[in-house]
Amino acid sequence: MQSKSKPIITDPAAVKQKRRKQVRNWLILIAVVILIISTVNLVRFLTRTTTVSAMSLPCYAHQDVTVFQDGVLYYDGASIHFVNAGGGIEWSYPVGDGAAFSVSEDHLVIWAGTQLFIVNEKGKPSYNESMESPIQFARIGRKYAAVITGDELKPNLIVTDMQGTQIDTEIDALDGMYILDCGFYGANNEYLWVLAYDVYNPAISTIMYTYQVGSMNTGDVRLGEHLAYKVIYADTQLNVFTTQQMYIYDYRGVQSVNDTMLVYGWKYLDHAVPERGATQFLLAPTAQTSTVRSITELRVFSSTLDRRYTLPSSCVGAAISSGRIFAFSESYLYAGQVNSQRFYAHDMNLPDDRIVTDFVGLTDNGYAIVISDSEVYSVSLPK
Repeated sequence: MQSKSKPIITDPAAVKQKRRKQVRNWLILIAVVILIISTVNLVRFLTRTTTVSAMSLPCYAHQDVTVFQDGVLYYDGASIHFVNAGGGIEWSYPVGDGAAFSVSEDHLVIWAGTQLFIVNEKGKPSYNESMESPIQFARIGRKYAAVITGDELKPNLIVTDMQGTQIDTEIDALDGMYILDCGFYGANNEYLWVLAYDVYNPAISTIMYTYQVGSMNTGDVRLGEHLAYKVIYADTQLNVFTTQQMYIYDYRGVQSVNDTMLVYGWKYLDHAVPERGATQFLLAPTAQTSTVRSITELRVFSSTLDRRYTLPSSCVGAAISSGRIFAFSESYLYAGQVNSQRFYAHDMNLPDDRIVTDFVGLTDNGYAIVISDSEVYSVSLPK
C-alpha cells in the first residue's frame, strides 16, 4: 500500500507568496524583540538610581563653613583653614579670636575688632593692619576691598586696594543708615554697590547707593518699602531682589522698567551663567526656606525662561550649575536638566546611615558640600 505524499507546489506565484509570508513573519518577530529590548532599556534608564561618593571633612557646621574654589574655608576660633574636597588641609592662616571673613573668587578679607587682613587664594597675606575704628564687616572683589567701620547708625565706608592702600572713603551720605551689604561690580570691579536701610524714615525704606571706585561719585536708588536682600551683578546689570520684585539696573543705577520680574512668594537661592543665553536664577518658595528648610518646589527664570519644578521629595537646599539643577533631600541628591521636568535620584550614602540636614554650596570642581547635624561632607556630583 503506497503512502500519500504532500503535493509539490510548482506554481511560481504560490511559492513566491509563501516566501513573502515567511519573511514578513520574521520581520514582525524581530521588530517585536527590538521593541521589547528598547522598552526595557528605556525604563531602566529613566528609573535608574546610582550612588555618589561622600567624604568627611575635618570641620564642623558651626565653624563658618564657606565654599571657596575647589574646597571650603572654616574658622576654628584661632585660624582660618582651607580644606580641599577630598578632606586635605592645604593651608591655614592665624587670625586670633572673634574673627569673621568674606570671600571673592580668589581672595579673602578677614576682620577681628579693628584688625583687617587681606589674604589671597594660597593663604598669603597682602595686608594685615589695624583700622581706626571697629570693623562692622568687609567685602572683597578682584582689585579692591570695601570696609564698613564705625557705629551702626553712623558708618564709614573705606575702599582699599589689595595692599590696604586707601582709595576712597564715604561718611556723610551714609549717616543714619544701617548698612545691609555691599559688593563690587563691573568688568574690572571698578564699581561698588551699597545696600542700606534708612532707620530714620517713618516708612520702611531701602536704598542702593552706587559708586565708581577712585571717583566716589554717588548715585542712589530708592527701592521702596519692600526689603531688598540680594544684589547680583550678571549680564552687565545689577539684579536686585526684594521680597516683592526683582529690579534690574545698569551700572549707573538707571532702572530697566520693562525687565522687572515679580518674585513675591519666592526667595533667591542661586544663579548660574549657561554656555549660551542669559543668567539663570534659582528660587524656592519663601515659606519653604525658613530655619527648617523643606523645599518641594523650585523655579528657574532668566530673560527668556520662567519654569517651575516639583521635586521628588522634600529637600534642604538646591543649586544650579551649567544648565543642571541639584537638590538635596535627607538621603538623596536629585539631579535634573533645566530644560527638563525629570529628576534622577542618587543615593548619597553618608556613613552610619546619617541624613543630610543642610546644604552649603557647590565647589568649582564638581562637589556639593552638605551638613549632617554637626558633621560636614563633600559629595561628588553625578556626571
